[in-house]
Formats: sequence, structure tokens, C-alpha cells
Amino acid sequence: MAKKGYVEINSDRCKGCGLCINACPQHVLRFSDKFNDKGYHYAELYDPDDKCPGCAFCYYMCPDVCITVHRVAEERV
Repeated sequence: MAKKGYVEINSDRCKGCGLCINACPQHVLRFSDKFNDKGYHYAELYDPDDKCPGCAFCYYMCPDVCITVHRVAEERV
């Protein structure tokens, strides 16, 4: 199965509110173990099984516009 989507999170802007993590239906976002420059555990993509569909729920929930959603077209045979 081809990957359908992925997200990029601007860790410098993320304040670690967790709204994107709670909004993700595939549960592929989590808090990082690292801190950003402001001292927050920022959100990060953790998707080893390529389950992200690129639905953008996380994007719409982020109050600080830290998330970019990329959708990748599936290969057709």
C-alpha cells in the first residue's frame, strides 16, 4: 500500500498543547521527548506503519498554524 500522507510540524512554533494529537484518528502524532527553544515538548509525527491518510484534522486543530499536511497520490497499476 502506498503512503497517502504525512505531516510536518514546525517544532519551534509548537507550544505542546496536544490538540493535534487528540484530533488524529490514526494516532500517529505524539509528544516528542525533546524540548524546543521555548521549553515545550512539541508534537511530532510517529508513523512507522504509514497510516497517515493526510486527513488534515491535525492541521485544522492547531491554533498556532504549526502543521503542514502533504498528500501523496497512490500509485495505480
